[in-house]
Amino acid sequence: MELRDKKVALLVAKDYEDPEFWYPYYRMMEAGAQVIVVGTADGDGVVASKHGYPAEIDLRADVALIEVEVFDGVIVPGGWAPDRLRRCEKTLELVRALFDDGKVVAAICHGAQVLISADIVRGKRMTSAPAIKDDMRNAGSVWVDEVVVVDGNVISSRSPPDLPSFCREIIKAMR
Repeated sequence: MELRDKKVALLVAKDYEDPEFWYPYYRMMEAGAQVIVVGTADGDGVVASKHGYPAEIDLRADVALIEVEVFDGVIVPGGWAPDRLRRCEKTLELVRALFDDGKVVAAICHGAQVLISADIVRGKRMTSAPAIKDDMRNAGSVWVDEVVVVDGNVISSRSPPDLPSFCREIIKAMR
């Protein structure tokens, strides 16, 4: 159990991308981590994915901030959820606080939009869904088209086929 005694915040909002949420959810649990599903401060208790699959929220972002020091990392899945997550200042504060503490901040696909809004991508070498590469560059990141990129405590990936490599790097960084 590589991640025993580790806690990971997994961000979620309505219209999340199913595999980008569930694959890390189960992979982190399999590695021994406690996964805390964190929703926006004003969201519902259960949110549906792009395909209607429900995810139950354990904590809202404003509550999670009270205990930010207990988290060892955060994972931001893609889909259309990042557009909702990035509008929640408490969610951005959580991501910023973990980044500033040197904890793992991981985003896949459009999840990087949350990192852009948290203003933590400047100067970072990153990847994402190609659809937001201009946004990444305009926010100051060095965007590359690679399966997974690790730059300090920031881990980024492109899309569902990259999930095995993405999760491997998260686990490696959190050991």
